[in-house]
Amino acid sequence: MTWVRVLVALPLGLAFGSFLTLAIHRVPAGESVVRPLSRCPSCGTQLRAVDTVPIVSWIALRGRCHACGARISVAYPLTELATGGLFVAAALVFEDVWATALLAPFLGLLFALSVIDIRHHKIPNRLVYPAILLSAAWVVVADLAGSELSAPSAGIGFLAYGVGLLIVALISPRGMGMGDVKLAALVGLVLGSLGLDHVAVAAGLGILFGGVGAIVALVAGAGRKTPIPFGPYLAAGAALATFVGGQIADAYLSLIS
Repeated sequence: MTWVRVLVALPLGLAFGSFLTLAIHRVPAGESVVRPLSRCPSCGTQLRAVDTVPIVSWIALRGRCHACGARISVAYPLTELATGGLFVAAALVFEDVWATALLAPFLGLLFALSVIDIRHHKIPNRLVYPAILLSAAWVVVADLAGSELSAPSAGIGFLAYGVGLLIVALISPRGMGMGDVKLAALVGLVLGSLGLDHVAVAAGLGILFGGVGAIVALVAGAGRKTPIPFGPYLAAGAALATFVGGQIADAYLSLIS
């Protein structure tokens, strides 16, 4: 049934990626992701339905607006393609449909939040808060339905990772923003539903990636007061822990035992 999973996951991922392209551009500007409908970023012309087919439309239009001819950034189809790939990966790795339906959009959202944080140095509440509420509700229903997802473990992960980074943010407010704290809480909730070992690996990798990134930035000439977005490192650690968190935790425990 592998091909069935791919056939279902890929178009859903591409469609969700198309939504994320809107979110990436509109949410930081305080605009609605619902109204108005998709439009050209240069001339403002509303796109036709035929212009909004993920990836295909961009290729057919040769990366240009049908109305004014302005170039449409390749970031649009790349975001759709990346999200489609993440959906397929989640569908292939996780046999439990409840888990796949939770983790696929979670991974896509991590990608979008990373892009926003890199561009604007913020992690929007308008994306994180709904994701926390919807994920929590999904995990509870899935647990009651007999899924492998665990609601109690998700709650512990939410508190452990979120409160842990909250303490860091309170001690060092210049080094950690509240957006990072909320993202960590979301990661703890979602990955905690798989097991607390996934949360521990996500936290460890996020801190490791962030430390390496900070060192690289300093070597490249950034000042100590230069703001460095930490969200992408948290997201990278969470994404890697999603797929191999259990294996990394087992390997670590085998080394110290």
